[in-house]
This record gives sequence, structure tokens and C-alpha cells, in this order.
Amino acid sequence: MTEDAVQLANLLYIYAERMDAGDLPGVAALFEHAEIDTGDAVLRGSEAMLKLWQAYVKLHADGTPRTRHVISNPIIEIASGKLTATVRSYYTVLQASDRIALQVIAAGRYHDAFEKVDGRWRFSRRNYSMLDLKGNLTDHLLFPSA
Repeated sequence: MTEDAVQLANLLYIYAERMDAGDLPGVAALFEHAEIDTGDAVLRGSEAMLKLWQAYVKLHADGTPRTRHVISNPIIEIASGKLTATVRSYYTVLQASDRIALQVIAAGRYHDAFEKVDGRWRFSRRNYSMLDLKGNLTDHLLFPSA
């Protein structure tokens, strides 16, 4: 794997690590220069993402969502100029709480675009609308899920 590919994959894993730690400001910061397609709207920037996650994601007494986001199968395509890239990947979200046993609560896909600025990769776009399989989200979301 090239250094660029490692950096791109690491951005996916940093997203998962921060989300699972309940670091909503930290995970939102990854999208400071990005637009996010939620399926209902296109949001821009870290502030919009932080507000979205604060409205949706339930944090438990330990300050975390009690989840593990597993990002897998990244298909990394770096443009010939090495200043833009796309990554398609799968995600699987596991959760255990005081009320539910460890289980898969969601699975889907991310389609991400990145740009390299001043030698560093950053998110420029994420399609956040591809939730393919939904399990028991009772202890993950702050509102009932259909």
C-alpha cells in the first residue's frame, strides 16, 4: 500500500475511533472542509456535522455511544495527479449497552472523496445515506427509528 493509500485508510479508521470514543467534536472536525450527503440534505462543514450527531447519537453514562464501527473493504482510487482520491468502503456498527447484548445494529457503505492540501489528505465529500441493513438502534439513536 502506498503512503497516500495508508493516509486515506487511516482517515476512515480515525473517524471510527473518534465516533466510538464519543468524541463528536473530534469526528466532526474531520469534515471541516467537506460536504456530506445525508440522503435528506447536503450538509457542509464540521459545525453542521456536530449538530447532526448531537441531535441523533445517544451517548451513554461513560460518554460513548457504546459502539464499535468496523470499516472494511476499502477500495482506494487515487487520481493521477495525486491530489484527489475516492474511497468506497463498508461499515458495520456493533453495540452493547446495559439494555442490549452485543449485536450488529447497522451495516452500510461509505462513498468518500478526498483532497490533498499542503501535503495532507482530508475529506471533501461523504455519501452518508447508504444504510443497507438496520438492526436494533434503540440505544444508539436519541429518537425512535422505523
